[in-house]
Amino acid sequence: MRAGRVVVVGESIAGCAATLALRRAGVEGVTVYERAQGRLADRGVGVAMHNARYAELESAGYLDAHIPWGRIVHRRWYVRDNAMPNAPLGREIATNPFPFRSYNWGSLWHELRRRMPETAVFRSGSAVEAVELTPEGAEVHSGGRTEHYDVVIGADGYRSTVRAALYPDVRPQYAGYLAWRGAYPADRLRDAELWAEDECAYVVFQGGHLVVYRIPDGTGGHRVNWILYTAPPAGLDQGMHTPTSLPPGTAGDALRAHLTYLAAELLPAYWGDLVRATTHDELFLQPMYDFTAPRYAVGRALLMGDAATVARPHTGAGAVKALQDATILESALMSAATWSEALVAYDADRAPSGRVMVDLGRRLGRALVQETPNWPTLDQPGLETWWDQAAGTGAFGGRELKR
Repeated sequence: MRAGRVVVVGESIAGCAATLALRRAGVEGVTVYERAQGRLADRGVGVAMHNARYAELESAGYLDAHIPWGRIVHRRWYVRDNAMPNAPLGREIATNPFPFRSYNWGSLWHELRRRMPETAVFRSGSAVEAVELTPEGAEVHSGGRTEHYDVVIGADGYRSTVRAALYPDVRPQYAGYLAWRGAYPADRLRDAELWAEDECAYVVFQGGHLVVYRIPDGTGGHRVNWILYTAPPAGLDQGMHTPTSLPPGTAGDALRAHLTYLAAELLPAYWGDLVRATTHDELFLQPMYDFTAPRYAVGRALLMGDAATVARPHTGAGAVKALQDATILESALMSAATWSEALVAYDADRAPSGRVMVDLGRRLGRALVQETPNWPTLDQPGLETWWDQAAGTGAFGGRELKR
């Protein structure tokens, strides 16, 4: 089994982690395809990771403390209160413990990419157009060339070519709302002392909320990282029912005008200014989708990360899920005698986890965006009760990793 030829489609966090898992399990012949040319684009955005999940992944050998990170201790909930004009942050509803670490996506990816084995064959700028499963493995079609592999790993994101080969009818479903996102150098932030460095702010309004936390910039400083969730006015999300995103600098005038309205009319002054400090080239939009594949492994093909499951970012567990997939893949390979045994074990662990996270993302989406409470009426006990009902299973930040 370890002398077989394995192809990993995708070189993002999931693809790097998959390749690392294969190396640690002793698999020798690995080829990695990535459609992007050169290094993947880094938008400088944030990744939040629960301390307990980090500890599990550090113990498993996939992360360590030298990757630049920030410490988050508290989550504070704010609401705009026009009766408090001298409170720029808004009125604080509640404060909760929030034991998370913040990362810059680029730093996290660079560290995982650095650990990938030199023996692997990397084919950047090579899009995989199609995958055909065979009884002995898979045929991969790319750039007019077809190659046979014993196993194919789909780590190619929510528009996965590998998943399309396994489940052509499983497609991301549009949730009906968007995330406006931005990140920029923290020295641009006015009155930075008003917002504690170890705080993640949840700024809530009817029909949505803003999440803000600082992330490392990779050079010893910080960036402001924010995500604003809400449904756009009717007609502005046309074309988003088909999986897509709007990269930095491509948001149209109408969408940017709506963001300006949200910042001015629904957010407290400080947080509105924070959003407006984002330039056009730093702003991008992420429509909300979710789905999960019925199984994570079929025949000699398996799915990882967003190729297998996309849960809405409210769960706080996107990168965690991909890294956990890799640790379970490694364990399955180490304990199995054949590819079939390994893939069955991997599927048995990860497919149920994917279903749990998609369900959590949908519940939190309803609670935080689609069916929001009357925020101004909530106090500390009321918000804690509401959150316990919304979060439900305790999987916020990612499920516990059991190896």
